[in-house]
Amino acid sequence: LVAGDTLSRAGYTYPAERRKIGMVFQDAALLPHLDALRNVAFGLHGIDAAERETRAREMLVVVGLADAATRFPHEMSGGQQQRVALARALAPRPQLLLLDEPFANLDAGLRDRLGADIRTIIKQQGVTALMVTHDQLEAFTLGDYVGVMRDGTIAQWGTPHEVYHQPVDRYVADFVGRGVLLPARVLDYERLEVAGMELKLAIPPEIDPGSDAELLLRPDDVVPMSGGIPAEIVQRSFLGPTIVYALRLPGGEQVLSSIPAHQTYAEGSTIEVDIRPVHVVLFTK
Repeated sequence: LVAGDTLSRAGYTYPAERRKIGMVFQDAALLPHLDALRNVAFGLHGIDAAERETRAREMLVVVGLADAATRFPHEMSGGQQQRVALARALAPRPQLLLLDEPFANLDAGLRDRLGADIRTIIKQQGVTALMVTHDQLEAFTLGDYVGVMRDGTIAQWGTPHEVYHQPVDRYVADFVGRGVLLPARVLDYERLEVAGMELKLAIPPEIDPGSDAELLLRPDDVVPMSGGIPAEIVQRSFLGPTIVYALRLPGGEQVLSSIPAHQTYAEGSTIEVDIRPVHVVLFTK
């Protein structure tokens, strides 16, 4: 269903050209023999030529390419081509906009800037948009809601915060973001035993004391602290503003810790950390 219209059901398919759905493809899919203006106007039907041109020019202004109306696709950068593709998709005023990995072929810096711009444009146009991407950071950055797919079905649907901090099952917890699941035992509703340590946490009321469980620890749950648990650094991944360290705890368990890059530790060295999960995520066995 889109805006109350049934588009597909068993034995019935609503004609694609009448669905009021816009589409932005991964490779822009512009017509090479048409300039930017005529590419944008291509999907406008049922109106006279003057109105088509006016609407197409309006959309080029919206996407920031007012001066590129006479340029052909081969004369534009990848980011400019995607802006034209977006203008073409929005020109007929669709009820729903579909985007199929629209930034996958772009460099990282351009992808981030263009993604932010396109999100703003879509919001300003008041169009519902559904984007497919394999880039989790892109999904979290651009989406109001995020859906995690598993075997063709939605495993979880929610805000980026909910999907990251409140995964509904082990699959989502393991698939989304970085983290580890450590064996744990629930002592009572305020205490948890994990990796040979006792942690004071707010245990979800649906989990009974004495239950065996797994605790999800994200890299931001493990923080450096003088006098804390000794942990050996077995690997480090430099990410610019932060470094993610793989740490081995005294019991042999491995966890991840995200630390600001100005605090640098060498592989093989030992640091002291504290485990402070703000969002307690437990899965019973």
